[in-house]
Amino acid sequence: MTKVLSLGGSIVAPDVPDVAFIRDFAALARRWLGADPARRLIIVVGGGAPARSWQKAYRDAVAVPDPDAQDWIGIMATRLNAALVRSLFLDLCPHDVVTDPESVAVFGGRVLVASGWKPGFSTDFDAVVLAERFQADVVVNLSNIARVHTADPRVDPAAKPVDSISWKDFRAMVGDEWTPGKNVPFDPVASRRAQELGLRVICAAGKDLPNLEALLEGRPFVGTTISG
Repeated sequence: MTKVLSLGGSIVAPDVPDVAFIRDFAALARRWLGADPARRLIIVVGGGAPARSWQKAYRDAVAVPDPDAQDWIGIMATRLNAALVRSLFLDLCPHDVVTDPESVAVFGGRVLVASGWKPGFSTDFDAVVLAERFQADVVVNLSNIARVHTADPRVDPAAKPVDSISWKDFRAMVGDEWTPGKNVPFDPVASRRAQELGLRVICAAGKDLPNLEALLEGRPFVGTTISG
């Protein structure tokens, strides 16, 4: 059984690395893996504060920012965060941080850690590619929101959280285009591919570790399931 976690950089490094969270997350992952030798975990790590800060510096320094250059800056931040997360699983993760999900031929350990790949999408897309490659049944998208809302609650006070939503309705909300640093629950390019694959994605609060444990164990959880 392989699960894919798209671990938002905003919870790994909201300002600086959150050491307590990373330590507790690793402990939870080890408990889940230890309960069944057939279990494997793929963790795809986002860029967080380093990506936002360095991308902003670039935008402030040039008159006309290049989108690919912004993406590459964010990708480098994901690789730094992924190296940190992988360091907590050295005995279970014999592979280096995966920077190209299409190049991974085998999954030799219990944990595989991946980072950003190339411009044009976020690490959510990398998570979808790896889910397809290793026959995972779900991608769990962990961020700083507990559930998807009917609209952006920061803009629309009438926005309501939902427990489930179709890919058609979700994609109508997030659109089809990716821009560097775009802030949506699951990126548009990844959403299109996940719908094509018939993949199920669950969006949940990354720092709520008891909720994550319930989700991984198949117990009731708080989050939004995107499918269909």
